[in-house]
Amino acid sequence: MSKVWFVTGSSRGLGRSFVEAALSRGDRVAATARTTERLDELVATYGDAVLPLALDVTDKAAVFDSVKQANDYFGRLDVIVNNAGYGLSGAVEELTEQDLRDQLETNFFGPVWVVQAALPYLCAQGSGHVIQISSVAGLTGFPTGGAYCASKWALEGLSESLAHEVAGFGVKVTVVEPGGYATEGATGAVLAGPDPRYDGLREAFMEYAKTLDYGDPAAAGRALLTLADTDNPPLRVFFGSQGLPIVQQAYTDRLKTWSDWQDLALEAHGV
Repeated sequence: MSKVWFVTGSSRGLGRSFVEAALSRGDRVAATARTTERLDELVATYGDAVLPLALDVTDKAAVFDSVKQANDYFGRLDVIVNNAGYGLSGAVEELTEQDLRDQLETNFFGPVWVVQAALPYLCAQGSGHVIQISSVAGLTGFPTGGAYCASKWALEGLSESLAHEVAGFGVKVTVVEPGGYATEGATGAVLAGPDPRYDGLREAFMEYAKTLDYGDPAAAGRALLTLADTDNPPLRVFFGSQGLPIVQQAYTDRLKTWSDWQDLALEAHGV
């Protein structure tokens, strides 16, 4: 039985790969993008199987309207993919309030609005799968990525709570944590007015990023189909080769630090 997808950020990058993978096997997709011109090719190829929707995920009312349009058009929704987002590069000291708010509005609040709009339909039908596209940066921090990491860490916490809340309604939640992929969004947006004191740190991280083995977006699309077809999907899963070794080291370091400072923890308890 074919599935009906609602995918945000469908015009390029991983989102485009997700949409193409679903359509190519006969599924139907409500594909959203800020502008729909880049979706015209999909419409020409797949016709009524794709519903292009112009959507800025920071517009809550528009999100609710788009989700309703998709449900009305296809008659149901099976897989919700919150993919829309962008990377903001800048040291914490460099971030303006607006920089940080804009990052959270898109990467965190956008998925919140989509989830809130879709859940009444999913819960009523007693099935559905919410897939949140996070990042390895949702589990670890890196220099000049404070805003981006904050948005993805927030999404991770929200999604884990969500999974507990909706399991009884037959709705599943998975957080996908991709590493680097060879897409248009592979390099983040550098702040317009960087502080020169952080130039060395910024350059060192950019050099490190060049050494990474970037994944194939088409392969990510195929993997998402496998995930969507899984009867008991995981709460979290990496996409790509980078995530596991990075997070294994991060968690090893965290556990050691907590263990090393357990005496202070007990002192704070009054033991």
